[in-house]
Amino acid sequence: MCQDSVLAMIAVENLTKDYAGFRAVQGISFSVQKGEIVGFLGPNGAGKTTTMRVLAGYLPPTGGRVSVAGHDIVAESLEARRHVGYMPENVPLYTDLRVNEYLAYRARLKGVKRSKVKERVESVNRLCHLDDVKHKIIGNLSKGYRQRVGLADALVHDPDLLILDEPTIGLDPHQIRAVRDLIRSLGERHTILLSSHILSEVEAVCTRVLILHRGRIEAADTPENLARLVQGGGAGVRLEVSCRPAEGEREFARLPDVESVHCCSEQEGWSVFEIASKAGRDIRDGIFSVVQKQNWRLREMSRLRASLEDIFVELTQD
Repeated sequence: MCQDSVLAMIAVENLTKDYAGFRAVQGISFSVQKGEIVGFLGPNGAGKTTTMRVLAGYLPPTGGRVSVAGHDIVAESLEARRHVGYMPENVPLYTDLRVNEYLAYRARLKGVKRSKVKERVESVNRLCHLDDVKHKIIGNLSKGYRQRVGLADALVHDPDLLILDEPTIGLDPHQIRAVRDLIRSLGERHTILLSSHILSEVEAVCTRVLILHRGRIEAADTPENLARLVQGGGAGVRLEVSCRPAEGEREFARLPDVESVHCCSEQEGWSVFEIASKAGRDIRDGIFSVVQKQNWRLREMSRLRASLEDIFVELTQD
């Protein structure tokens, strides 16, 4: 195992996982360093949840090696799991218990000293904004509050690593924003591996993303670097100018570093263009020169970057 992997919070080498003759995870390798918030993405059936369950100690790997905080997930399973807080996609809660009762029970199961249980329960209640419902029966709580209870459960033993599988599933936009802000704040003290189908949330929170497809890792980098990869190194531009579509397309296409010009709309003498550049070229100065030379008015000019959704579709389409 390389030195970087030894120091990583998560180190995965050639991980495979088989189900009855079907290989769900096909020899993947990656690492997550302390303090990172990493998005773990992939279409349904890509192997994300299987990989997260292996990391959390819920499933044994078929092959390869996995360590958490330097502890082998098979040979040192209990020690590795002490460092992990896992929130599955469908949080299994005891719905007949009150929030405080449930969290205290879970804290004791996870090895929190009896003298520290009350302190830890109060801490995660504050952190997850559960103080208003801490004496209520879980079965009477809304979906949003149940998700918060699941997150508090993952945090109650103060783990180094949080593994969150679809933490905002079923939540309304206000609840999603609250959970996003909470995850961002948790990243100041914890390493986080986050799986979500809401790609805008991943893009807003995560410093790096891993994209899994058919059991293999297709990409692992920052959203910015993946955007450059998908765009071929070019930097597209969107602008709104006072000209006719045909005039703009003709003049902008003459620039030597322009790959393509597309007029998106025209209204009341204003045309909106999306212009793609050749790899590694910045065409903004050239565009501005054309606008000045033609004596057009410029209302807006901004750089275009592939969204995480664009990247995801590009790398996982069949």
